[in-house]
Order: sequence, then C-alpha cells, then structure tokens
Amino acid sequence: MDTSQIKDAAGEIIDEVSAVTGLDPKVAAIAMVVLVLLAVFILSKPIRLILKLLINTGLGFVALILINKFGAEFGIALGVDWVNAVVTGVFGIPGVAALLALKWAGIR
Repeated sequence: MDTSQIKDAAGEIIDEVSAVTGLDPKVAAIAMVVLVLLAVFILSKPIRLILKLLINTGLGFVALILINKFGAEFGIALGVDWVNAVVTGVFGIPGVAALLALKWAGIR
C-alpha cells in the first residue's frame, strides 16, 4: 500500500467521522487519535498477561520434560500436557507438588 493511499483512506475516515458526529475534521481526527491511544492503553495489560501466560506455559512444558527425565529414577513422573504445563508454569514448584499429590492420590 502506497503512503498516498494511506493518506487518502485516513482522510476518508476522518471525513466520515466528521459527517456522522458533526465535528470539525480536525477535532474528529484528534478524537480518533485519542480513542486509539486509549484502546491501546486499555488492551496492553491483557495482552501482556496473555503473553506472560504463554511464556510460563512453555517453561512449564520444559519443566515437565526435565521432571520426567530426571525424576524417573525416583518414581516421579507427570504427563506432559497443556493442563500440567499451565499449572507448572503459573504455580511453579508448589504447582508441581500439587500435581504429584493429585497423581499419587489417584485423582489425576
């Protein structure tokens, strides 16, 4: 997309917003920028939390693989699946302990 096409599209959007709201085009453009910045500000925290959860889940998978590799001689093994990875990634060592307790109790 060419920069002139972007400018034309932005101008059309501003004209539409101006026509619908009855605002001056400059005021409509400022209002749109403020709304976009507000949306980015509001949505940045949930996006960060989702990314953190995904990273922790990946680390949980790695931890489960290591637990299964090195814990086998002690009789410690957990399934490598999404639920166990999320619990391990989010709760860490207490999460692993809880998963092991559930496994030994025959619940999981």
